[in-house]
Amino acid sequence: MTTGHGVGPADAAGGPARHLPVMLAEVLAHLAPKDAGRYVDGTFGAGGYTRGILEAADCRVLAIDRDPTAIAAGADLVAEAAGRLTLVNDRFSRLDAVAQEHDFTPLDGVVLDIGVSSMQLDQAERGFSFRRDGPLDMRMGDTGPSAADLVATLDEVQLAHLIWSLGEERHSRPIARAIVKARGESPITRTAQLAEIVSRIVWQKPGEMHPATRTFQALRIAVNEELSELVQALVAAERALAPGGRLVVVTFHSLEDRIVKTFLSNRAKAPSASRHLPQAEGPEPAFRLVAKGVVEPGPDEVAGNPRARSAKLRAAERTNAPAHPGGDLMGLLPAPPPQRHGRRR
Repeated sequence: MTTGHGVGPADAAGGPARHLPVMLAEVLAHLAPKDAGRYVDGTFGAGGYTRGILEAADCRVLAIDRDPTAIAAGADLVAEAAGRLTLVNDRFSRLDAVAQEHDFTPLDGVVLDIGVSSMQLDQAERGFSFRRDGPLDMRMGDTGPSAADLVATLDEVQLAHLIWSLGEERHSRPIARAIVKARGESPITRTAQLAEIVSRIVWQKPGEMHPATRTFQALRIAVNEELSELVQALVAAERALAPGGRLVVVTFHSLEDRIVKTFLSNRAKAPSASRHLPQAEGPEPAFRLVAKGVVEPGPDEVAGNPRARSAKLRAAERTNAPAHPGGDLMGLLPAPPPQRHGRRR
């Protein structure tokens, strides 16, 4: 899924930034790496968490990233780790399968950092940034439809729903209307084009985020199927973790955090029982919450790295209980757009 590591909504603005792994100390404290342990960093990015884990204990790390450029950039860290680090170009939703393929199970810990990387934002040709003109791409891998494809093919209702549900943008309808009108005049293929269209609808107030922030976020999430990837990754971690293994997840906006919170609350809940039917109903808890509630970065980190200000960390420890049956976890995702029947008059 995303390659991570320290870029929240404000960074969709695309300003250049030095890579700083967000809440590294808190991540390591909750992950608790141990000697001879096996850990998966599902969102390798620039390798900040992976390096921290390797330095914290004499352990091994399997790091995954769907972005081939991140894997290539990690070659020096692989060499430095001297056999303790394996990098794999894949989706983190498959982390359990990837771990099995590399004879790396069961796992003692999984860390996921659900944010777009500063490296991706700083490369205009990747199309993530509205402050750096480039092709309207936004793909973290190198396959599938791009953001330009979505902008060109979705109808007005679908675009408005996408921008509202994935970007939480209250001006989604007029933005969608403006996009459809503009693409009727000429194709929208550049980030600067789209940012200008949105900026005509959403006025920027002093000190607030760029007007195109939420629209770009929505398109990026849709292009990379980020929320469904996150749900699948959480389930994969549940299957792959050994009893006592830790799951640590860092998110950067409310949609992601809501999914992680709901998943962990569900998996840590004891089976319900009745006064009249004393036997328990439902599966035993698969996780025990390590962090009671959400952990946020301290003021010193936010002052030194403003991109950390929206970060939220949640952590849990795997129990001895079997993994829960799948269930309707996709119900955690935003509802699809309404189907349109017939032509709108």
